[in-house]
Amino acid sequence: MDADSNSIKEKEPVNIGKIIEEELRRQERTVTWLSRKIHCDRRNVYDIFSRPCINTDLLYKLSLALNTDFFAYFSANLHQSNTNP
Repeated sequence: MDADSNSIKEKEPVNIGKIIEEELRRQERTVTWLSRKIHCDRRNVYDIFSRPCINTDLLYKLSLALNTDFFAYFSANLHQSNTNP
């Protein structure tokens, strides 16, 4: 095995905050609606939109609220990294 085979291949990072914001807009939902669904202040929702990463508990709550598997974006990126040389 050469030195490069043990290194992690960098792919375009998933900007999950932007993806969540786009999904909320796609569903024509409001920030206020989402803040109520995840029990937080609406200012926190705007903060989420600016985050490139989110803890898994919050991501799970957002996935449930928006009925969207946001974890799949990371899985797809992982699978791409493993299949592309």
